[in-house]
Amino acid sequence: MDLIDFAEIFDSAYIAPRRDPKLGHYSMVVGILMLLFIGFNRIYHFVYIRLDAMICGFFKVAKLPVVSTFWRYVDSMGLNQGKSLLTVMGTLRERCWKQLDLYYGRININIDTTVEALYGHQQGGRKGHNTKNRGKKEYRPVLAFIEQTREYIAGKLRVGETITGQETADLIHQIRNQLPGCVQDVLLRADGEFCSWKAVAAAKECGFRFIIANKGCAPSFDPHTWYRPYQRSDIEYNDCFYQPVGWQEPCRFVVMRIPKEQKDGKPVQQVLFEEDRFTYRVFCTDKAGPAHKVIAEYDKRADVENLVGEAKREGLDAIPTGKFKSNYAFFQLVMLAYNIWRYMKLLAVKSEAASNNAKESASGIKEIGTNTLRIARLKMLFIAAKVVMESNRTKIKYSIHDARAPAMIGFLNFLDEARRKPKAWMEKSGWPQKFAVA
Repeated sequence: MDLIDFAEIFDSAYIAPRRDPKLGHYSMVVGILMLLFIGFNRIYHFVYIRLDAMICGFFKVAKLPVVSTFWRYVDSMGLNQGKSLLTVMGTLRERCWKQLDLYYGRININIDTTVEALYGHQQGGRKGHNTKNRGKKEYRPVLAFIEQTREYIAGKLRVGETITGQETADLIHQIRNQLPGCVQDVLLRADGEFCSWKAVAAAKECGFRFIIANKGCAPSFDPHTWYRPYQRSDIEYNDCFYQPVGWQEPCRFVVMRIPKEQKDGKPVQQVLFEEDRFTYRVFCTDKAGPAHKVIAEYDKRADVENLVGEAKREGLDAIPTGKFKSNYAFFQLVMLAYNIWRYMKLLAVKSEAASNNAKESASGIKEIGTNTLRIARLKMLFIAAKVVMESNRTKIKYSIHDARAPAMIGFLNFLDEARRKPKAWMEKSGWPQKFAVA
């Protein structure tokens, strides 16, 4: 927190609710972030850490407030707090990229929606497409992730309805406002739920390239231009320019058609039309190049499902209140804690690269960059230690028999050294910042 001056970011961007807690808004929000960071995803779980020595020492209190204090604070939060937390994440992203010496001039952003089943009478619940809990009311949040760093960049909690074209356009503009100053080129990838003229127009207005799966358009492809890039595969590709009804200009559509599998040894009834023998995948894009390369680029988006599932396990499935506005703000708190874990992992990777001790680097936090947050928590947080007082100083002692301890101590020394150096984002060199704090 002090390495990137999180308190300064919070004070400059956060819009405080009307409720004025005794510990202050910063302590309340950071307390909830710590709860999520540790791995608890419900406000009631504060009962398990209320007397924890390290947590209480951070807040400089003998014990944390009762659980209802944090719950009432979440209940007082609303849309303004949720939107301001996005600004907090934008500033945090730039500072962490500067601290980690990351420079991405070109990034890929994957957009997807998910389903949060509701089991009560929460505001905004709707019956929609919920394959696991048919007939249940749900929320349908939308999330956008940066492929290169696997971090959350924009999104929001939504009512349980299919996303509209206007909502997609608003999300694309929100993504543009959250981009770090070094990013010059963006490729958007989304499934057929986001295919509409408003989404395409917003991407063009923001200067983004895009590949969006087709939902309801019916472009006509020239039957004489099908081609096979791989002779050992029966999959064929094609493309055309087509202007759907209601669209203001034609766009490029690429397609791949896959022959349907036939069961060997059983008679198969012949189909009436040739198109019935294939399965088609159609995409709308502004990218040039062969159709098979464009579709291969889109298929890399599949990893977003893993990121969405990981975010849900980190706390998105927890619905703290019956008020939609409060759940909207809690959604952004969960994603802020998710991003903090992402930056912790990137810092651990950098500390591993800077380590001179090969044996120390070989254990503990090795390969943590590819681990899930659950595994990273086991490697970096859930390590047995003893808190003792010696010579008027509080010390943490790790066991010499734990293989993770040397790497963890090396990581803490790396953080201490980074804190002593000048702040990377305060230097005028490098790429310009959009979220500079006054």
